[in-house]
Amino acid sequence: MSQEVFKKQAKLFAKISFWEGISFVILVFVAMPLKYGLDMPLMVRIVGMAHGILFVGYILQLAYIATFKVWSFKTLAIYALGSLVPFMAFWVEKDVKRGL
Repeated sequence: MSQEVFKKQAKLFAKISFWEGISFVILVFVAMPLKYGLDMPLMVRIVGMAHGILFVGYILQLAYIATFKVWSFKTLAIYALGSLVPFMAFWVEKDVKRGL
């Protein structure tokens, strides 16, 4: 696969990373407090579904990028961790963009 295809896929991964990070932050810091603090569970259902879809997209895109064998296993592992730690997805997005 060409370097051009890799760059296109990495840019897509950066976009997914950004939106996955946004959804995670909203879920953890807005929707969850509304659910457990004010007994308003609807936002968790809506944001949770969006976050779930973005999370799956994030992991699938990362797995696809791994097939290019450009990034080391350590980098891939750190980027995978980025989907689990609040705010880390934003760092992943910036790091991927910086590397292109």
